[in-house]
This record gives sequence, structure tokens and C-alpha cells, in this order.
Amino acid sequence: MASSSTFLRFWLTERPRDTLLSFVSKEDLPAFRLACHDFSVRAAPLLFKEININFCASTFTKPARMAALDRIGHHTSTLTFTMAHTPETFLPPLLDPTTGEEVTFIYEPYTQTSRDSALRLSNPTYGSWEMTDLLVKQYSPLFHAAANVPSFIRAFSSLRNLKRLNISCPGQEATQRYRRSIVDYVLISIRIAVERSHLASLDTLSLVSIHPGATLYLNPVMGFGALPNSVKRWKRIENLTICMDSIPFTPYPPSDHLKLLHSYLQLFASSVTDFVFRWQGVKGLSPLSLDKEVCLQKSSPDMACPRRCHLALLPLKFEKLRNMEVENLVVDASQISSFITAHRHTIRDFNFEDTHLRSGDWDQALTPLTRISGSEKWKEKAEEVMDVPLLLDPVGLEEKRVNEALVDYFNCKPRPSRPSIGAWQKAGSRSRELFGGTPEHFRRFLRTSVFSWR
Repeated sequence: MASSSTFLRFWLTERPRDTLLSFVSKEDLPAFRLACHDFSVRAAPLLFKEININFCASTFTKPARMAALDRIGHHTSTLTFTMAHTPETFLPPLLDPTTGEEVTFIYEPYTQTSRDSALRLSNPTYGSWEMTDLLVKQYSPLFHAAANVPSFIRAFSSLRNLKRLNISCPGQEATQRYRRSIVDYVLISIRIAVERSHLASLDTLSLVSIHPGATLYLNPVMGFGALPNSVKRWKRIENLTICMDSIPFTPYPPSDHLKLLHSYLQLFASSVTDFVFRWQGVKGLSPLSLDKEVCLQKSSPDMACPRRCHLALLPLKFEKLRNMEVENLVVDASQISSFITAHRHTIRDFNFEDTHLRSGDWDQALTPLTRISGSEKWKEKAEEVMDVPLLLDPVGLEEKRVNEALVDYFNCKPRPSRPSIGAWQKAGSRSRELFGGTPEHFRRFLRTSVFSWR
């Protein structure tokens, strides 16, 4: 009894208990919860803190699965939602069964969340009964699950303590960028669910491995079931990470997706404090200075909609930006300089990874730092110099023989008692000749050694 009471006091003390649970692996937590009811209750927040969802046709439609999400959802602070582009997500054209002609489908999300089956069945899901019947017959259950907005709203309403939302949609082929797929309908449903669920703690959004057209469906300003207060929900995002499939840099790249990206980033201009952006693939234009790109300043026949009214893009300025990191870009030094100047009052840390300057140099790009700091001390670089040994592996020799040969070599090597500076300089010159000279010098050095090398 004494040992049981001691453990009970330990277990009922929050700090030691949480420390113990933090050392239990996530793979062992399910078995740990089976020990007793109290173990199950205490371990649940740690086990369900992060959940991953790979979307399929039955993800949000099975009653048992939704009931389980209602029980554990309040523990979740990080949700990773994944749906890859596959042949199953491809949507063929809708065809009239009588004439064989293509039918135009104008999507309007059905957002009624009533649980009354009679009321739900009295209204067509896709605008009209004819269109609903056509979609049910020609499109797979995965499409109807993706367009089932009420099921998404119910699922996200269970995650009332959600803080971080990760969305991943990898695998889109470049030839499909102007075609809508089931993945795009999923993104619309996610956006509407976030806007209509009470997620007061959500402040971090990560879009990883997404296609360029995703910003159209995640932008509440563009429609698709948006409400007047939809933008307000997204303006609470403080940490934004985007890793997007690259739009290849050409003299006149297709500007439609770049404009959509610029419009989407404008949505977070008043709230984001930490921003990370990466092009996935070949280098692309800087998303921070698209308003200065020549290809976006005038109409081009390469656009998908060349007759669209072409208005100038507004400069992108984050009012509260503190940390910024961009990667895999092609940019002008003047564009970097202008961005730093515009954000000099708030920004504290910026990082340009794998960035190629199209014009100018880095001294010109970072010129605003001199004006901000009042001096050029930022140009002083601490140069670290060290000797790196060259290690080669002798082939076919035992370790004992290698050690004996090394000992004999150093014992036979003449060692002057006080080497002069000139001797060291001569030795350094000889080493540079052997190791830093031509490949023939290096081969000669290896041939004269006592080992075979690889």
C-alpha cells in the first residue's frame, strides 16, 4: 500500500506526471491508455495533440469516425490535411447523356448544415436536380465527399482548440494547372469550414507542396461560398508558410497564377509576423515584388484570359512582419532593397536562401542596412579558417600493418630541431603543389606512398 500511495501522489501531481508522459513515445501511448481509465484520460491530450488526415471518400462521412473526432478533437492543436493529386482526383468533362455534348458546371457550394434528412433532401445539392443527377452518375464518390461542405464544417467544429493548420496537395502535373480537380473542391470545403467554425486559436497556416492554382480556392475574396466576414477570419493568421510548385522563370511567364498568388498574400498583409516562402522545383520570381515585374505590368497573349481588365498590382507590404525567409528565387537587387526599405520599421530577421540576382549585386541589395544601422559594420564578415585533413583509405591492408607502416614512416622521417620560417614556407609550397596542383601531381604523390589507395 505504501508504494501504491506513493505512486498515486506522484501521478496526481501535474508537473511530474506530464514530464513522465513526455518521455513516452507516441507509438506506446495507445497501449498506455489501455491500462486504466485515468491513464487514458491523462494521456489523451498528448496522443491527439497532432493528427494527420489523408482524405478519402469516407473520411468525414462515417458516423463512428465523426463521433470519435467529437471526443478527441478538443485535444488537437495541429492538423495536417493531405490529399495528393492522383488519377482518381482527375475530373473528366461532363457530358449530356443524350447529345454527347459537354455540359457546363457552375459550382456553388451547398452549405446547409441541417440534420433534418427531409429538409436536406428537399433541395438539390448542385443547383438543380438535373445537374445533381448528372454529377451523381458521372463523378466518383470521392468528388461528392470533397464537395460535402457540411461534413467539413462539422469536422472542423470539433477542433475548437486548433492552432496550426497544415495543408499538403502534392503531385500535380504541369499540364493540369488550368484544370479543376477534386483536390480544388477539397480546398474550397476546407476554407469554408475554417470560416464557419469557431477556431479562435488558429494563428498558423502552412501550405506545403501545393499547386499554383490552390490560392484561387483558398482566397475568400474570390467567392465560392464566401461570406462578408470570411476575410476577417484569415486576417488572424500570424505565421504563414508556403511551399509552392514552381512557375518556371521565362521572359514572359503565364501571369495568371502569379496574380492569384499576389492577391492571396495581400490577404495577410495586416496580420502576418512570420513569413516563409519556397518555390519547389526551378527558380521562380519573388512573391514579395510581383508588382515590379514587367510581365505583370501589361497584357500578354500568354495569359489564360488576355481580355481581362488589367489593373496595376498594389505593392505588397506586411504591416507587422518581423521574420521573413524566401528560397529558390530569381530577383533584382533593387527589388530586395525596396522591400527592406518598406519594412525597415518592423522586420528583424530576413533570409534569402538559394537566391539568384538577376541584376545588381548583394551590396546594392542590402544598401538599406547601412541607412538603418547608420554604419557599414554589417559588411564585416567573420572569416573562419581551419585546416581540413585529407583522409584516404588504404586498400587490402589490416589495421595492424597500417599502424606499423605509419610508425616506420615517421621514425625514418628527418626532423630538424628548429625548423626555420623558410623551411615551413617551403613545405607549405610543396603541399600546395601536391594537393592544390594538377591531378598528375596528386597521382605522383600516391604512387610514391607505401599503400594502395582508393
